[in-house]
Amino acid sequence: MTTTDDRDAMLHEAGLDGQNRTTLGRMLGTGRVGHAEEGADGVMRATVRIPEDELVWDPAILVFPHGGQVELTLINDDKNTHCALLPNNGDPKLIWLVNHSKGVARLDLDGPGAYYYGSTTGNDEGRGLTGALVMGGEVPDSAKLDRPPQPRP
Repeated sequence: MTTTDDRDAMLHEAGLDGQNRTTLGRMLGTGRVGHAEEGADGVMRATVRIPEDELVWDPAILVFPHGGQVELTLINDDKNTHCALLPNNGDPKLIWLVNHSKGVARLDLDGPGAYYYGSTTGNDEGRGLTGALVMGGEVPDSAKLDRPPQPRP
């Protein structure tokens, strides 16, 4: 996984910075943007941390080249317990992260789009512990609606 501190450039590169696109760049205003790495086995892997006393996922936004199978490693460096409620093709997964612990989740996110996740412990989400997995690519032809082409933002 690669990350950068230049949020504006990363959001622009991922197409998340313009009007009528997604509001990720403004909604998730803290943390960095990272890119997942695709392994030879086709599984995309990334690591996200909760730094001590920061109450953010780092990186807050993970960009994937396309939909598919994801292996997400979550590390809690904080002194408090948190959890991660993760999207997974209609069957969300929950991982408890006690202080100074690590968990790994295997997710299937086969469609393009933004998948949000957060910690449902206490008021973690309200205080900023929210993140997004942004899957690139196109919708498969079998899933497209039979209608004339629509303008894209």
